[in-house]
Amino acid sequence: MGASPQVASHPDLEALARRGRLLVIESVAHAGAGHIGGPLSAMDLLIALYFRVLRIRPEDPAWPARDRFILSKGHSAIGLYTVMALRGFFPVEELATFDTAGSRLQGHPDMTRLPGLDASTGSLGQGLAVGVGMAIGARRRGLDSHTWVMLGDGEMQEGQVWESVPVAAKYGLGNLTAIVDHNGMQQFGWPLRPDEAHRGDRRDPFGGAAVGTAFEAFGWRVLEIDGHDFGAILDACADARAAGTGDAPTAILAETVKGRGISFTAGVSEWHSRVATADEVEAARAELGEGPTS
Repeated sequence: MGASPQVASHPDLEALARRGRLLVIESVAHAGAGHIGGPLSAMDLLIALYFRVLRIRPEDPAWPARDRFILSKGHSAIGLYTVMALRGFFPVEELATFDTAGSRLQGHPDMTRLPGLDASTGSLGQGLAVGVGMAIGARRRGLDSHTWVMLGDGEMQEGQVWESVPVAAKYGLGNLTAIVDHNGMQQFGWPLRPDEAHRGDRRDPFGGAAVGTAFEAFGWRVLEIDGHDFGAILDACADARAAGTGDAPTAILAETVKGRGISFTAGVSEWHSRVATADEVEAARAELGEGPTS
């Protein structure tokens, strides 16, 4: 089964990510509600997936042999919509309808409205379980498609995630990869201690716990990467796909920065779901080096 063509070089991926970040902040500002921090931390991962990694056909979103992708951290929907629009699933102009009545682009992904979504998400903790089912289904149907699930590190406090982890190993789902957007922050995290260094202004949801070791204890392969390094992202995803015929699922722990890409949002917990002012949108545009997008 043929992969989608490689449609961009690394510099182009970086340019796409910059445009994606601006579209996120503009779309949320236009809607008057939405999330910023999580979509920006995941943007490089999403761009790499949709422009390099996933076997997909935007013109045929129901292609049976496609890879499946589940955004388990569904609160970052505007990040996913932005990347899907840039990849050609629907017009970029439609982002202006985000989170409005009747829009296909709801605040959480709704697969009954938007073609190209493989799962409806937003109730945190459920996506990996859905991915396990899809990976089992692909194996039983003899498909070599790969299932990718993006999780948030705060979301991984949900018990259903850790119920799904051993099940994936039990069924030998090498064709399943979990990508953890490990930005080290969640909406209502504890403040940092005065002497505590961190890449954001709140404490890590796991408080230093060895997440990779936990995955390995359940029989998963674990790759730890910089989630903003396109080379590292692509190498890790290639490694995961190459292991797809094996029995061990793969967890990619991608260390990221919440609100990445804009100086005044990076690492600032207030921007989990803050709406930018008109001046802040213009400041973001200037930083990202983007002209008007609408």
